[in-house]
Amino acid sequence: MKPNPNSETLAQMLRVDHAGEYGANRIYEGQLMVLKNSKIAPVLEHMLAQEQAHLKKFNELLAANQVRPSVLMPLWHLAGLALGIGSALLGEKAAMAATVAVEEAIDEHYQSQEDIIENQGLKAIVQKFRLEELEHRDTGLKHNAEAIFGYKFFNRLIKTGAQLSIFLAKRF
Repeated sequence: MKPNPNSETLAQMLRVDHAGEYGANRIYEGQLMVLKNSKIAPVLEHMLAQEQAHLKKFNELLAANQVRPSVLMPLWHLAGLALGIGSALLGEKAAMAATVAVEEAIDEHYQSQEDIIENQGLKAIVQKFRLEELEHRDTGLKHNAEAIFGYKFFNRLIKTGAQLSIFLAKRF
């Protein structure tokens, strides 16, 4: 699919979406390193499988549109793993709270893209992935994410980090 290979806006979209999906894979992998034997492991595995499909699609779109990935990929690798492992070490509810925060930021990001994408094929991909990210957020809420001590602060901190990551991935 070649929506508009010369568009800097498209390149930024694909770069940030790829980086975000890469980071999401690392978050869930990190959570599973800690929570692999927990009752929420199947939930995390399901979300990871969806994120892996998202990343695969954005790898394909980067190649098809000759867009380079973010030069900050090593940072997204470390930050994603750190958030995944760190949140999981705080417990299942904290892991789910991290998921809620990240997915809220991604929802807002994908929604802003939906509003400007003209290519219907790319728009459909973003819409599908956005719905799956909302499913992850809802799963986190269903698994008592809001029950952790300091939830609002935790949520704001992680969401701000995710928003900063989006900002940086667009530029680098």
